[in-house]
Amino acid sequence: MHTLMIILLVIDCIALITVVLLQEGKSNGLSGAISGGAEQLFGKQKQRGIDLFLHRLTIVLSVIFFLLMLGISYLGI
Repeated sequence: MHTLMIILLVIDCIALITVVLLQEGKSNGLSGAISGGAEQLFGKQKQRGIDLFLHRLTIVLSVIFFLLMLGISYLGI
């Protein structure tokens, strides 16, 4: 059981890192944060297509990560 949970955790970590790196940046760097980054932060721009899919997949993989970590700590492994 220990080995299976560790393998699932490693696979989940690699998938989570990949999905986060595939996502597009939300601002234009430091100049976007100073001049107009707040407009995008508080604006009502909806994500569409692949951005929405990657966002939801990040949430799912994060929940799986935390559940696996709680499971491993509960088992005392």
